[in-house]
Amino acid sequence: MIHYLETGSNDPCYNLAFEEHVLERRREGDWLMLWQNAPSVILGLNQNAAEEVDVPWTEAHGVAVVRRATGGGAVYHDLGNLNFSLFSDAGEAAGLSLSRFIEPVRSALASLGVPAEATGRNDITVCGRKVSGTAQRLSAGRVLFHGTLLFETDAAAMSAALRPHPDKFSSKAAKSVRSRVGQLRDFLPPGTTLQDFRAELLAALTRSGLARESLSAPELAEVERLAREKYRSWDWTWGRSPDFGFNVRRHFPGGVLQLSLDVSGGVIRAAAVRGDFMASLPCSPLESALCGLPFTPEALRAALSRLELSPMLGSITADEFLSAVFD
Repeated sequence: MIHYLETGSNDPCYNLAFEEHVLERRREGDWLMLWQNAPSVILGLNQNAAEEVDVPWTEAHGVAVVRRATGGGAVYHDLGNLNFSLFSDAGEAAGLSLSRFIEPVRSALASLGVPAEATGRNDITVCGRKVSGTAQRLSAGRVLFHGTLLFETDAAAMSAALRPHPDKFSSKAAKSVRSRVGQLRDFLPPGTTLQDFRAELLAALTRSGLARESLSAPELAEVERLAREKYRSWDWTWGRSPDFGFNVRRHFPGGVLQLSLDVSGGVIRAAAVRGDFMASLPCSPLESALCGLPFTPEALRAALSRLELSPMLGSITADEFLSAVFD
């Protein structure tokens, strides 16, 4: 018998909080969630947010960036993507295998006529194209196993949102593996909608029996508190990023700008600004102003607006400086 829950939300912070609540509070039996997020980038637990995300693009397009509590790489979610979460007893942790949970999902897809295969550490592919990436988390003898299922995700948005800059960043953070992706819609009968697919997948995953469940009002309030205090917080998504170094060299009409930053806990700890631009004053006031700032476009833009930049940077503008960092 599978106990089934729905979140009733497309908010990624709320859905991740809901998932965590189920892991911590449903300590017996097998549980399943199927859920969807509005456009968002979901980071792995140990990833550097700034390294994995095209921050200006996500901000301009209203795409949320949220860190999850499982490892692995960054993924793009939208309403063309269906997520699944499975909860069960972990058993012997040493023998815990992703294949134990991937196989039921792969088998469910196969029962719908999709020639799915489990490949690599944690992927499901169809005809060599990745349609699902998965991750897991242990908690006091229980395990959460969750993953994405790409049905008809906006591939252009996915590519734009997940755009790391390997020449700029140097860190020990886990980096996402860029994979050729596929869309499950292309392997299903014509006219199959995501809602059709969701219903068929649910039936395939719960052949042993289905019990529809819901959280109580106090539990839903606890989920909202967790979403607000953890998953919507800057400290969780950005401040948790591993330490990294940032180096960039850009040519502008006003000269070459070289910028080096040391970032720890999502905050700039040291900065060095160099170049051949026509400066009449040292860049030390700018470097001092950058130290202590969160590594975000908003924070740097606000700091630059309070400085008279031309004596330090010549004709290099604040917008050009920001583009060197974040574009």
